[in-house]
Amino acid sequence: MRTLYKTLSTDGGLTWGEPETIFSSQDIFLCEPGVIRSPDGKQLAMLLRENTRQKNSHIMFSDDEGKTWTKPRELPASLSGDRHTGVYGPDGRLFISFRDRSAANVNSPTAGDWVAWVGTYDDLVEGNEGQYRVRLMDNQKGSDCAYPGVEILPDGTIVTTTYGHWTAGEAPYIVSVRLKLEELDERAKD
Repeated sequence: MRTLYKTLSTDGGLTWGEPETIFSSQDIFLCEPGVIRSPDGKQLAMLLRENTRQKNSHIMFSDDEGKTWTKPRELPASLSGDRHTGVYGPDGRLFISFRDRSAANVNSPTAGDWVAWVGTYDDLVEGNEGQYRVRLMDNQKGSDCAYPGVEILPDGTIVTTTYGHWTAGEAPYIVSVRLKLEELDERAKD
């Protein structure tokens, strides 16, 4: 049985409560959650890696600040991968940074690369593909990359940072990418 747990900290992570089971299954192995709050602040969406690589990533929702969660649902291929981290842009769209990696995307031209997805919270709720997905960096060694941090600056610039094998034959190193959604919109047209 593969079990997904939650724990609670009320002191900023100095101490943690006892683990509680959120979901157990023999069929899917969910891990590495990334949580995004809905625009109205009333719901949490948790995007999860599917570690057996037999299915796409999954999503679960909570309407009570994480006390309870919906049954997991498979995400579209455009969001399938690992370590989803997201922010809202100035126009309300989501920018989600992650590593493209799943059974469904094995033939993807960005498989194993650091990618970003742009869409809306409603796309997450409705299971839509989103507006587009782009490669941020081409990883040169398997799929060893992307535990991305993502921040948004006051002027709407998104800064996302992670490690990877960005130069063939060299050791991995850390890079930061700075962009605005308008710049990605233009790139996505190409």
